[in-house]
Amino acid sequence: MPRPSFHSLIAATLLLSASVACAADVKIDVLQSKLDHPWSLAFLPGNQGMLITLRDGQLRRWQPGEGLGDPIVGVPKVWAHGQGGLLDVVLAPDFDKSRRVWLSFSEGNSDDKAGTAVGFGTLSSNMQRLENFKVVFRQTPKLSTGNHFGGRMAFDGKGYLFIALGENNQRSTAQDLDKLQGKVVRLTQDGEVPPDNPFVGKQGTRSEIWSYGHRNPQGMAFNPANGELWLNEHGPKGGDEINVAQPGKNYGWPLATWGINYSGLPIPEAKGEIVAGTEQPVYYWKVSPAVSGMAFYHADKFPQWKGKLFVGALKEKNLIELTLAGDKVTEQKRLLDDHGARIRDVRVGPDGYLYVLTDESDGQLLKISPSA
Repeated sequence: MPRPSFHSLIAATLLLSASVACAADVKIDVLQSKLDHPWSLAFLPGNQGMLITLRDGQLRRWQPGEGLGDPIVGVPKVWAHGQGGLLDVVLAPDFDKSRRVWLSFSEGNSDDKAGTAVGFGTLSSNMQRLENFKVVFRQTPKLSTGNHFGGRMAFDGKGYLFIALGENNQRSTAQDLDKLQGKVVRLTQDGEVPPDNPFVGKQGTRSEIWSYGHRNPQGMAFNPANGELWLNEHGPKGGDEINVAQPGKNYGWPLATWGINYSGLPIPEAKGEIVAGTEQPVYYWKVSPAVSGMAFYHADKFPQWKGKLFVGALKEKNLIELTLAGDKVTEQKRLLDDHGARIRDVRVGPDGYLYVLTDESDGQLLKISPSA
């Protein structure tokens, strides 16, 4: 169902009306430490553990009782500078048959500029090699000097891959439909452009584009309640957002934003918080927690979490639990007030526990559950 835009300040301020609760009691198990800036994880089927990306370019397998394996061979060379490096990892929907592992990463050029690239390889039966890695998507032009790569990926259950792309800290490009900065793109499982993408056949546009006007998406997941694609993205100083990415829609950056520049001045291109022709977020933070990975909880293990949305926070060093009523956030809790580490990713495991990665030079893999 199409989402109406908000056209009044009153409606927009309702986005901030969710009550804030004190930190909930949770149990934290540290499963692994000494991870150098981990970025993402993906669960292998059965009891085979998980794959973890490290920003410096390593893909590692972790198993219960076995710990961290050696780096997997065959990972593409990454441009590991600033926020760049090896980013997201997801398994193909038909992994049991194809053994395809998808990776997103920053890729440089001869001018020392970089962009986000995506490809897949075949994981060997012994889990030690990623074979025949093939890059099927490159963000062009390459404009980043180390910032705003985005890189989150998600399959929709219908055979399509969605990739969230930052605007490389080049604000105006998020509105340019002939560029791949500040966009969500949609591809087939083989990296081709689906013929029903919203900009296919339109002159002067990139046919990969699904939605545009994004700043720097850091978390993305499909809502199991309704199949909508949700993503969160960093604002500048203030204005972190959660959006529902719909085909052909413009999410505003840098024309519409709830944040300001780091200097304290307005964003030069901004025309206000609410701008005609752009979509309002379903939720935003006036003070940015610096959002990261996100996951919907749809497991049966802990009924008190059913239907909640969990969002990592880098600056706040916390895990945010959001209560939803449809597309409205009605309450938020902070779960890791005492842990004191930047949270990079959060996933729901097949066992119903939350698994969290901390973005530190001595990063950790955490297993989280309610304490009661």
